Amino acid sequence: MKISARNQLKGKVVEIKEGSVNGEVVIDLGDGKKVCSVITLDAIKSLGLKVGLEATAVIKASNVMVMA
Repeated sequence: MKISARNQLKGKVVEIKEGSVNGEVVIDLGDGKKVCSVITLDAIKSLGLKVGLEATAVIKASNVMVMA
């Protein structure tokens, strides 16, 4: 599958927290870095996401805010 988004972070699913409608999916990128995404439970199911599976976080946004 081809995709136009350039920011693709590959890693392994280390945690899935399911809520009533959405779930948090945490992907370990290595070197102590993780990324978390909130997606629908339907998306988690249709993608077949499970802890231990390889996954890619794709980030396409017009704004990214960072505060320190």
